[in-house]
Amino acid sequence: MGKESRARVLKDHQAMAIGRNIRVSPRKLNLVAQTIRGKRVERALNELSFSPKRIAKDVKKILQSAIANAENNHDLDVDDLVVSEASVGKNLVMKRFHPRARGNAGGIEKFFSQITIIVEEKREEEPSKAEAKADGKPAAKTSKGKAPAKNAAAKKPAKAKEKK
Repeated sequence: MGKESRARVLKDHQAMAIGRNIRVSPRKLNLVAQTIRGKRVERALNELSFSPKRIAKDVKKILQSAIANAENNHDLDVDDLVVSEASVGKNLVMKRFHPRARGNAGGIEKFFSQITIIVEEKREEEPSKAEAKADGKPAAKTSKGKAPAKNAAAKKPAKAKEKK
């Protein structure tokens, strides 16, 4: 007789955790969130552990919660997880006042924020056999997609030597 369960918003290879009412401004929280976006989970945890920012501890807890959700609820492999999204938003604002001269008051706003971390399972693909045979390194490409010239001097005309 209860409610029907909500449809899943994320894809099958994603998991999410949300931290609400975090006592820091969204601007400061976004600085920490930028450091982990797009990184592998292990590397992101290391960066948060050694970050000098106070709020990094709370972000680390939320990231660990997203990892646990991925492992326990969605059966994803923890070693292949990547932080695909770390979005920061506003939450409530506490308004206080500070008494000023001549009976006036100055407003103080204490911001709260929230963070949503989405982790995604991405498997690393092994290089193809043709690339592996060629010295184990793929050919270097330039921005136009062509291989760079071997002899850079061949492109430029020789400069005339000056007589002393």
